[in-house]
Amino acid sequence: MSSQSNNGILQFQSAFDVPTTIAKLREAVESHGATVFALIDFSGDAARAGLTMRAEQMLLFGNPKGGTPLMQLEPVVGLDLPLKALVWDDGHGATWIACNTPEYILGRYRLPEALAGNLAGPLAILKSLALKPSA
Repeated sequence: MSSQSNNGILQFQSAFDVPTTIAKLREAVESHGATVFALIDFSGDAARAGLTMRAEQMLLFGNPKGGTPLMQLEPVVGLDLPLKALVWDDGHGATWIACNTPEYILGRYRLPEALAGNLAGPLAILKSLALKPSA
């Protein structure tokens, strides 16, 4: 599994397993004044449907102070906000974190580069949990 930026997706290898990574991410997000809006447990949902898959969860989080200015300029950016962090077990002993890059979000909606700072803080939170950040 690559730790490179690919098609606007940035991946980091976590130093922790999926549940610990999610717990630490949630704690870091909340300690920085952001809100956790939802946690989707894909592997738990699969198990409830009688299916199996490796551990995979997604945390949806954000801060209206950062996201609102983007949505004021382009309401459709709500398709990518709140921000999402996908955490999964690759089946080879590694846990990964993936998110959209700020450049991807800004470019997708033709938003000014000056708003990159609104998305940089959450990316720094993700990198703080990374074993091998790609950027």
